[in-house]
Amino acid sequence: MNAAHSAHEILDIMLRHLGYSVTIEMDEDPSGPSLHVRMEKPESLIGRKGERLDDLQHLVNKLLRQKFPEAPRVRLDVENFRHQEIGRFLDAIRKLAAEVQSTGQPVKLDPMNSYERRLVHNLFKDDPHIRSWSPEDAGRLKRITLLLR
Repeated sequence: MNAAHSAHEILDIMLRHLGYSVTIEMDEDPSGPSLHVRMEKPESLIGRKGERLDDLQHLVNKLLRQKFPEAPRVRLDVENFRHQEIGRFLDAIRKLAAEVQSTGQPVKLDPMNSYERRLVHNLFKDDPHIRSWSPEDAGRLKRITLLLR
């Protein structure tokens, strides 16, 4: 059994023991495996602002790494919550970029984790007007600055 299938099994067992009736779909793409949970009343697994989903993802990855130390990080989503959150996040970043373009003044974004920073940097990597910059430091949360090219 490979790591992705093991992650699917771990999540399925955890959720069944907690009394949830779910369907779990698995996707594998270049950025790593993803597990998508389908269920009625997804709020109970998502939590407020996705905290429970983050915790569940952390537990699945922790258990997976006990069995497969080199396993890629598995992403969890419940009823497309993360996908929708990413869309809202990037829309807000695009609005700030439009502000930078219209005023010419740089905008410093709120501190972000590495995944969010990667999303922002990828959003502007080919943009002819805006570039993103973040400082080189060891901190977990860093602030990106949006600038004119």
